[in-house]
Amino acid sequence: MRLLLAEDELALSKALKVILERNNYSVDAVYDGQAALEYLETDNYDGVILDIMMPKVDGITVLKEIRRRGSLLPVLLLTAKSEVDDKVLGLDAGANDYLTKPFHARELLARIRAMTRIQTVQANSQLQIGNVTLDRATYELSTASGSYRLANKEFQMMEMLMSNPKNLISSERFMEKIWGYDSEAELNVVWVYISYLRKKLTALHANIQIKAMRNAGYTLEEIP
Repeated sequence: MRLLLAEDELALSKALKVILERNNYSVDAVYDGQAALEYLETDNYDGVILDIMMPKVDGITVLKEIRRRGSLLPVLLLTAKSEVDDKVLGLDAGANDYLTKPFHARELLARIRAMTRIQTVQANSQLQIGNVTLDRATYELSTASGSYRLANKEFQMMEMLMSNPKNLISSERFMEKIWGYDSEAELNVVWVYISYLRKKLTALHANIQIKAMRNAGYTLEEIP
C-alpha cells in the first residue's frame, strides 16, 4: 500500500517515513502543499497523510482540491491545532480522520488502517487464491505446508498480484506503486523480487505461479 506523506517539518517527516516503511507501507514524502497536489495527479496512492499548516498551499486547500477532482482517496489530517473548529473544518472539507500533534506512532498506524480498511478486499484481511493465503495483518504467505513472513516489498508485490489475479502487471507499474517515482532503483529489481516470491511459492508447494510475459509484465495464475 502506497501513501503520500505531506509534512513540512523535516525531522518529523523522516521519522514518520521510517515508521510507515517498517510497517510495510511505501511512502513518498513531500514538504509543501503544491508538491502534494502534483504528486496526487498520478493517482498512484492508497491514502494521504496531510499536515494542515504547510507552505505554498495549506492542507485544507489540498484536501478541498482533490475532493473537487472527484477523488475518494482516504485522507488523514495532521494538525498542531486542537480546537474543535479546526477539526470540524477538516472533516467538512472531506477528511476521513484527523490526528493532533503530538501523537503516538501506534495511534497513527491504527488510524491509517481504519481509513484504508474500506479498500481491502476481504473483511478478515486475508487474500486467498488456490491453496495460498496472504494475511495483510501479519504479512504471512502460507499454505498447509508452512508459511513465510514477507519483507516489505515482497509483501506489497504479492498483495498486488493476489488482488489482481490473471491481470497483467508491468514492471513499470510495480516500480511506480512500490518503489515510487523518486527511487533510484533499476527496473531489474522487480525481477529480483519476483524471483524471491517464486522460490517461496515453490517451497510452500503452492498451486499458483507467477508467470512472465516478455516485455509486458507478470500475472498470477493457478497451476492447471
